[in-house]
Amino acid sequence: MLTNLRLAFRSLVKSPGFTLTAIATMALCLGANLTIFAVVDAILLRALPFPEPDRLVSVLNAYPAAGVERSSASIANYFDRRGAVAAFSSIALIQEGSLIVGTAGSPNRVPMARVTPEFFATLGVPLARGRSFTDAELTYQTDPVAILTDEFWRSHFAADLDVLGRTFLNDGLTITVVGVLKPGFRYLASPAKFFRPASHHPEERQPASRHNNNWNMIARLAPGVTVAAAQEQMNAFTTQILASDPFAQQVRDAGFRTTIATLHSDFVRTIKPTLLLLQVGVAFLLLIGVVNMTNLMLIRASGRTKELAVRQALGAGRRHVAAEVAVETTLLTLAGGILGLLLGSFGIDLLRSLATDQLLLGPAIVFDARLAVFSLAAAVVVGVVLAVPIIWFNLHTRLAASLQTETRSGTTTRAAQRLRHAFIVAQIALAFVLLSSAGLLGLSLRRVLATPSGFSSKNVLTGQIALPWVNYKTAPDQQAFVERLLPVLRALPGVTSVATTTGLPFTPTTNDSVVFVEGYINSTDTPLHAHYLSWVSAQYWTTMKIPLLRGRLFEEADSHRETKVCIIDQPFAERYWPGVDPIGRRFAINGAFSEETAVTVVGLVAEVKQSELAEKSGHGAAYFPQSGQSSFSVLVRTALPPESLAQAVRKSVLQLDAGLPVDDLRPMQARIDDSLVVRRSPAILASIFATVALLLAAIGTYGVLAYSVGQRRREIGVRMALGAVPQQVLAQFLGLGARLLFTGLVLGILGAWVAGLAMQSLLFGVGSLNIIVLFATAGVLLSVVFVALLLPALRAARTDPMVALRAE
Repeated sequence: MLTNLRLAFRSLVKSPGFTLTAIATMALCLGANLTIFAVVDAILLRALPFPEPDRLVSVLNAYPAAGVERSSASIANYFDRRGAVAAFSSIALIQEGSLIVGTAGSPNRVPMARVTPEFFATLGVPLARGRSFTDAELTYQTDPVAILTDEFWRSHFAADLDVLGRTFLNDGLTITVVGVLKPGFRYLASPAKFFRPASHHPEERQPASRHNNNWNMIARLAPGVTVAAAQEQMNAFTTQILASDPFAQQVRDAGFRTTIATLHSDFVRTIKPTLLLLQVGVAFLLLIGVVNMTNLMLIRASGRTKELAVRQALGAGRRHVAAEVAVETTLLTLAGGILGLLLGSFGIDLLRSLATDQLLLGPAIVFDARLAVFSLAAAVVVGVVLAVPIIWFNLHTRLAASLQTETRSGTTTRAAQRLRHAFIVAQIALAFVLLSSAGLLGLSLRRVLATPSGFSSKNVLTGQIALPWVNYKTAPDQQAFVERLLPVLRALPGVTSVATTTGLPFTPTTNDSVVFVEGYINSTDTPLHAHYLSWVSAQYWTTMKIPLLRGRLFEEADSHRETKVCIIDQPFAERYWPGVDPIGRRFAINGAFSEETAVTVVGLVAEVKQSELAEKSGHGAAYFPQSGQSSFSVLVRTALPPESLAQAVRKSVLQLDAGLPVDDLRPMQARIDDSLVVRRSPAILASIFATVALLLAAIGTYGVLAYSVGQRRREIGVRMALGAVPQQVLAQFLGLGARLLFTGLVLGILGAWVAGLAMQSLLFGVGSLNIIVLFATAGVLLSVVFVALLLPALRAARTDPMVALRAE
């Protein structure tokens, strides 16, 4: 082995051009794979950091016939299911939120979560000190207790070992610390710094509140119970519990069911297709690099056939030849792998610049020893794979012909030529697949960006305000604050309009709920349907520049009138009153329709995108006058850059309430941009991978044809001496290249079609085969590869027959 290492090292040093090209190719391909694998490993492969994570499941409600494929659970669901489903050893709820920590003049909103008493036991996470919550602490009168994360304990209490029993202000209330978690605890991607009890009103436990879904439910399976068995038990339990459901018929018509999925698979469901796409993309890139390297190695081996023939004639055995080749290729790929580690670490930083820290578990994406070992192991495997065709070529070289020839390289067999040509075709086809896939993602992103949001985000500053209960206990108190806030913000320099809403687009604050329309009979064919519901101030549509299609907008007095009014969008009207003027029509949102619950439609507005630009139209939305909501978003349209107004907005709110911060204050356009991360980042990365693949394909094509010209130089000289003209020689080599290119394009189109089908869930408004993308891809590939073909062909056509024959 040491002898083979020395020989391989000396051989590679003697060919610095080949060695540097090979190492750079491997470093680029392995580094790209390491970068993407770091993300896949952190999000998809690593188990959740809890004991026996495979037993942790998500429990989800769904109303598919009503257009709600996924919904959370309710407090009533928790008390119904706790202890009643034998498949669960424990069950718990969690609800993300934030609360104000600090005193007047220096308020600071801190992310937190409300949980039921069994939450940490369900996860299998013991507390470092203190106790968990109790059932007695699940009411608003008995809930001023908290469990701290280790981070919050250290930052807010200076790691005081006697922290139990100490207090801190939380939304103006005095909260007592009853527990501290162990260092490093984090629930999935939750930013919560401390936890409070899942406090609620007594009526939320009643059957009528079973579908007030705003809590995430998790459970731990009993030992030996599978997800499938738990699903069967849950189906039976759901059928049983519907007998006492006040809305049994409606939820049956909506297709109500409860689904169970492993916590990890449910958590990564949205990002998994994108990550798998990127991993397949870099795997293709590595495959192209391996093909490129194989061709380079075959060319190099062809140049050493006479040397190999002499060594075999002197007694070198097959095992010795194979071992020497394996050591040399592995040494190359290992060197490329080591350089790839550096490129991979840079690649992870590049991902962060593309905002992948906003992905699930984004902060967990780090370069560590585990990834380094994996990358180097992959480099060794690639080296062994690379050695196989080279060993085959060396062991099938014709010894006699090699020894009899007067050239140093000997004669290449037709099989070896066909192998090299097959690799060229493979490179072109793989490059075509990557280029077309990048084109589809780019075209999809472009069409998403061109999709109108339904409102104008330009020069709109947005922020979140949550009024603490201690100072704003009733709806009139909350509404009074909003009515004081709006004129103060309107008076700021450069402000043209101000509004509030409980359902700001492109945030997770939108309420999705069913309605009960007067005179509309729900059935299996026309089940209850969920719509976006939000409470807004009178200038909301003016501030967002949403067109009014019919009727009127809200007036300030609508918030105080006894007659309840609302404004709906076009899809809402088309669902319940197609072809009919919806103004004056009525429906209810809280229970069945009645005169007491009825709201009257006074306006019709255009549809807007709520969650993302690629959102399917037709969901429907209803807007109600702001009438005392404790949490809402504020929107400020300004003639100035919106960022310049942020500090003034904060000061204005503090002047009204010195203990009230404005959270997440940023331009509306920034929210739209953030929603595109899962589309923009893959498109950019795929473009980078495709560019590298195109470069490798061009290098590989040029290398093989250039070597073919050099090897056949004597033949070309003889032909030209016998009367062949340069144009004939040029046509011969261009014809060979054209055949290889055409074959590669045909296979590439087939591969692109398969890739397009696999990518459909990630594309928007783009089919699996797009003519524009195919022609553009073919044009780029033809242009680049043609140059790679033309250079060696021109070299062959310019061969001087006297020089060629004299050299031999």
